Amino acid sequence: MSDDLLPDPDQGTQSEPLSRAIGERYLTYALSTIMHRALPDARDGLKPVHRRILYAMRELRLAPNGPFRKSAKITGDVMGNYHPHGDAAIYDAMARLAQDFAMRYPLVNGQGNFGNIDGDNPAAARYTEARLAAASEALMDGLTEDTVDFRPNYDGTLSEPVVLPAAFPNLLANGASGIAVGMATNIPPHNLHEVVDACLHLIKTPEARDDTLATLIKGPDFPTGGVLVESAESIAETYRTGRGAFRLRARWSQEDLGRGLWQIVVTEIPYQVQKSKLIERLAELIQTRKIPILADVRDESAEDVRIVLEPRARNVDPEQLMGALFRASDLEVRFNLNMNVLIDGRVPKVCSLKEVLRAFLDHRREVLVRRATYRLEKIAARLEVLEGYLVAYLNLDRVIEIIRTEDEPKAVMMTEFGLTDVQVEAILNMRLRALRKLEEIELRAERDALLEERRGLQAMLDSEAAQWARIGDQLKEVRNLFGKSRPDGQRRTTISEASEMPVIDMEAMIEREPVTVILSRMGWIRSMKGHQPLDAELKFKDGDGPGLALHAETTDKLMIFASNGRFYTLPANTLPGGRGMGEPLRLMIDLPNEAEVIAMFPWRAGVRYLVASKAGDGFIVGAADILAQTKSGKQVLNGDALLCRPVSGDHVAVVGDNRKMLVFPLAELPEMTRGKGVRLQRYGKGGGLIKDDGMVDAICLTLANGLSWPMGGGKTRTEPDLTEWLGKRGSAGRMAPRGFPRNNRFA
Repeated sequence: MSDDLLPDPDQGTQSEPLSRAIGERYLTYALSTIMHRALPDARDGLKPVHRRILYAMRELRLAPNGPFRKSAKITGDVMGNYHPHGDAAIYDAMARLAQDFAMRYPLVNGQGNFGNIDGDNPAAARYTEARLAAASEALMDGLTEDTVDFRPNYDGTLSEPVVLPAAFPNLLANGASGIAVGMATNIPPHNLHEVVDACLHLIKTPEARDDTLATLIKGPDFPTGGVLVESAESIAETYRTGRGAFRLRARWSQEDLGRGLWQIVVTEIPYQVQKSKLIERLAELIQTRKIPILADVRDESAEDVRIVLEPRARNVDPEQLMGALFRASDLEVRFNLNMNVLIDGRVPKVCSLKEVLRAFLDHRREVLVRRATYRLEKIAARLEVLEGYLVAYLNLDRVIEIIRTEDEPKAVMMTEFGLTDVQVEAILNMRLRALRKLEEIELRAERDALLEERRGLQAMLDSEAAQWARIGDQLKEVRNLFGKSRPDGQRRTTISEASEMPVIDMEAMIEREPVTVILSRMGWIRSMKGHQPLDAELKFKDGDGPGLALHAETTDKLMIFASNGRFYTLPANTLPGGRGMGEPLRLMIDLPNEAEVIAMFPWRAGVRYLVASKAGDGFIVGAADILAQTKSGKQVLNGDALLCRPVSGDHVAVVGDNRKMLVFPLAELPEMTRGKGVRLQRYGKGGGLIKDDGMVDAICLTLANGLSWPMGGGKTRTEPDLTEWLGKRGSAGRMAPRGFPRNNRFA
């Protein structure tokens, strides 16, 4: 190959900074996500994928009263003609439009398995069928009458609507959700009757305030029902700002079983809560005994939701039980409102309720004007043809003669009767049967009707008030179709004033019983009923053995202190029973593998504890400062933790690896909530640490009582005079008394 034919590596390339190249491309991606994927249009409330699905189904002539078609066929047409994305995404979007538990007013009629409230997925597209719903017809009414703009599809072979005419405010009626780049939207569904009432009020009073509109739209209306627990002021503020949250609870009732027995039946669950996961959560609360007054949960649902909750005793207060369940499960959720939508399909904006309704009404007015203009053009074209027909009837014999005798009848008729090209073409294409006398009468009647219609349309276009009146009439027609007069149009979500459930002391619900807590050497924990002997022989897993044991009660909070300096809290009533080997402690708390349990004791209010590290640093911490609220525990001591001892007496005794013991006043130790602490005892010469030189044990004591330690054979030895070992905190100390245990431990 000659040098002339070698490709030039620099041809068609250009250099630019990486940051700018990435920034421009990411901005392009972000805009595409915001404009064409995640945010709905305020005018028709649809995202592009939903709009394309409905339009493709309309092109397939899948009318609400027509036959169903395979979902695979619909998905294929949408993907091939308008939406060049995955068929799974398209099918999932279409399936959601058909789910009556997801859409307040479904836009697709589905036949087959389209999923359920348990969270089960729809069947494959080849097994289901679909057609348009009546609400979709209302959204696309007038689509062929030049009411909206069309644009080329992705490959330029077809055209698709930029937005649908939308005869009702679908954005609020069905809601929307989506996550874009740097922004998101989440709009709950509402009752269409109330939304239309708000639109009519806004037409009548354009300067209406958001607070006034909020009295007409009382709040969201979820397809799964439920009870909205919010004050009117809170709802109004949320609609005014376009941001906020709604608290939604399940609907429940008390069912009498006779003989003083009763049960609670939940008939409606919050929106977007999967029933199967809700049941699992309630069963977990029973298993872990977090709700002691709940005995059992059963799912007796068929077509309707029916979840049965059994109390542990007949004297349980149902309000208290439900209050506890609302706090601990998804029987109560918070649905966030973020009214971030595209205004005119171009500008993302967080809108208030009034701004969203105004965007819809302005769109409806544009649709009305464009539709009327289109109709006027059609009327003008038809009147032109009718005038030609009438001229032909008045001169019928001459017209027939011209057609029979002239070589160019078209030109002769145009010259002789002053007709236009369109009129002559219509006359020449007229059938002979149309020449009867009755046809002439019908033509004159049609012309008069069209003239009357044209006058009405022209008068409407000339008057803004007439336009808004017509829009109001159209909205009332939609309200009659989908409003409260229809069974599906009734409000499903009731709204009650924000009333707090009674504050429940869960600990007071726990039956107080003695237990013995056993923690094995390998970290398996269990709880045995009653106060068993702490030195009793127990079974452990192979290779495991006894670790720590203590007596407690089911109402106690069990404190666990680990070598990482963290305190962990475990309710004693949630520990596994003692019949088996227990469960790993690390599954209940976030205890790292390298950390070991140093101490375990029941929490007592007002008690103070001495915590110290192997390096000989420590301090005193109060009981209120060691309680942990999460599984990850609470960091208290910084460093490699060694011990935790309850504080009593007036002095502290410390012993190190060098067998030197120091006794100093307890008052010299600070009380802290977290930190490294202060030096308790000095080790090594010149302040340097010798290998394996550090603290071994510490204990609090009363100086007047002396120091006691265990001896072999169950005997105890006491050193009554500790004057020799008294010193200041942080000093080295002196060799331990004669007979002190060789392991350098006080107990």
